[in-house]
Amino acid sequence: MNALAGILVAAVALEHLGFLVLEMFLWTSPYALKSFGMTEEFAKASAKLAANQGLYNGFLAAGLIWGLIAGESGFAIKVFFLACVIVAGLFGAATAKRSILYVQALPAVVALVLVLLASGTSQ
Repeated sequence: MNALAGILVAAVALEHLGFLVLEMFLWTSPYALKSFGMTEEFAKASAKLAANQGLYNGFLAAGLIWGLIAGESGFAIKVFFLACVIVAGLFGAATAKRSILYVQALPAVVALVLVLLASGTSQ
């Protein structure tokens, strides 16, 4: 169970590193335009905001990676950062795009459940 939890936490971290790259470096690319349903003009106008958002996604990824490499003390770190991802996903789904619920929040919920279950089985 512990290995599966770690794999899912790593997957959520990698997903957020992907968001960082997309929002900080590829925001005006055809892929981002299509993914977010934006015009080129809107993407150019919002590029600085997207880069800021990408940086925050990088911090979420860094926290999850920190939790993974922190050993036994990483439990609380993983729980905290997964909870942050879930809250961000819920807020994004409510305010921006409903699919954020499934792309961002749901994987973090599954990872959090597995982290909690693994914690109970390792004691």
